[in-house]
Amino acid sequence: MKKILSFVLAVTMLTGCSVLGRINWNQAQLAQAASTALTAASISDAQIIALSQRTVLEQDVLNKIDNGAYAQRLARVMSGVNQVEGLPLNFKVYLKNEVNAFACGDGSIRVYSGLMDLMDDDELIAIIGHEIGHVVHQDTKRAMKNAYLTAAARGVIGAAGSVGAIASQALGDLGEMYISSQFSQKQEFAADDYGFRFAINQGHSPYSMYNALNKLVQMAGGSQYSLVQKMFSSHPDSAERAERIKQKADEYAK
Repeated sequence: MKKILSFVLAVTMLTGCSVLGRINWNQAQLAQAASTALTAASISDAQIIALSQRTVLEQDVLNKIDNGAYAQRLARVMSGVNQVEGLPLNFKVYLKNEVNAFACGDGSIRVYSGLMDLMDDDELIAIIGHEIGHVVHQDTKRAMKNAYLTAAARGVIGAAGSVGAIASQALGDLGEMYISSQFSQKQEFAADDYGFRFAINQGHSPYSMYNALNKLVQMAGGSQYSLVQKMFSSHPDSAERAERIKQKADEYAK
């Protein structure tokens, strides 16, 4: 994303020079692109939290939320887990067949019913712990900022004066970019470790995280890949990660 920002700024500065100066640039559009990119790049942590809150609320509108058996099960599994490192958590279930879950920097955790259908309680709490790990490590803040930068670069978001000025439709597009965002292998390993410990601390099996990852690997290799595709787009190398966590579980169980 730094390359996109640098490119926009460089083109804006160089349009009056040499060969680039002979191109019939639309100066107004270039200036707008540069302004939008700069606005996005300078967004603060407080604005990221506000943007996360608005984005997840928009996703809550766009998706059907369960208030029945799925919600009751999630409440039971996460009983007593109301905050992490002082950040209040809130949970909801989206009625979608996709095997996915995501967390936002404001403490919002959203779990898809397709994931809950696949995972037992041990595995489910490990996956949720993994998502909480991304929040604790501030990966979600960085992912939201990157999604905002991407949306700005694509022109989805204009150079709005404030986060509150972003249109509802833009928030929906931003949410999709965020949910599909990718984390680095280092970030995923750290979140796996957090989920591994989280499950144990909540009284669940040390193999909870391994079993969850192993199920995803098995689905990815079969006809059900389409259901886990979105999760795999943001959680790469699950086979390697599963083996790594199994070694940790074996060591813990000795």
